[in-house]
Amino acid sequence: MSDDKLTGVVWRKSSRSNGQSNCVELATDGRAWTAIRDSKQGGRGPVLCFSADAVRAFVSCLDA
Repeated sequence: MSDDKLTGVVWRKSSRSNGQSNCVELATDGRAWTAIRDSKQGGRGPVLCFSADAVRAFVSCLDA
């Protein structure tokens, strides 16, 4: 995914953050993709991007 698609997105920190900097941040366009990054890295580190279908499949495994 190009950096221009992430410009202006709102990053949200995981509610499971344990207060010891061990957490992730998520951003999404609400339809097609979700981006995930390490909160310690902020805008400097790598970003993993997944399709909305891949994220739904992952979350459904957590509910099983």
